[in-house]
Amino acid sequence: MTASNATPGRRAWLLTDRPESRFQARLGNAYATWLRFSENRLALIGLAIILGLVVVAALAPALAPDSPVVGDLANARLLPPGSPGHLLGTDDLGRDILSRLIYGSRITLAVVLLVAVIAAPVGLLVGTVAGYAGGWVDAVLMRITDIFLALPKLVLALAFVAALGPGIENAILAIAVTSWPPYARIARAETLGVRNSDYIAAVRLMGASPGRIVV
Repeated sequence: MTASNATPGRRAWLLTDRPESRFQARLGNAYATWLRFSENRLALIGLAIILGLVVVAALAPALAPDSPVVGDLANARLLPPGSPGHLLGTDDLGRDILSRLIYGSRITLAVVLLVAVIAAPVGLLVGTVAGYAGGWVDAVLMRITDIFLALPKLVLALAFVAALGPGIENAILAIAVTSWPPYARIARAETLGVRNSDYIAAVRLMGASPGRIVV
């Protein structure tokens, strides 16, 4: 549902400030979030690119003209782009480059997803704990974050890969280790803005532990 195809009645129902149920409130929040997101043209372009990559990865067997792993070493080695049957040419083993790119989108999505699953929670936890605790805890966690931010991500990732050994799993772990500091910075800034809010004070008075408040 977009802003253009939502009827006035449905739009008013979604954006009401007095929802009649939790379901309506959740739908309203989701719709308001989408409206804010759709105002950013670059964000929509990025979403289209991601959706296109997902479609290519899902339909890789149907879209790829040849096998990504089996090539014709005798007759199709190092063909230039535009060759008959090989739009982007072939590699030194006679494998079709376009097919390898299409199937490679699956690995790309897997790496991005796993890095986000690993890096985002770590960064959010570090930043939230630092912002809520303050004092020396905040200082120590943020100095560790600064150390990671000061080092070039690519160099740091290559160092972790060299220490852990080759392999896609180690590459994912190395990228995740170097990707969490920005999440920590954002989480800390947001936590500093809300840690003294009335609703935080209310749950603290109700006996909520610091760990529960952070979560």
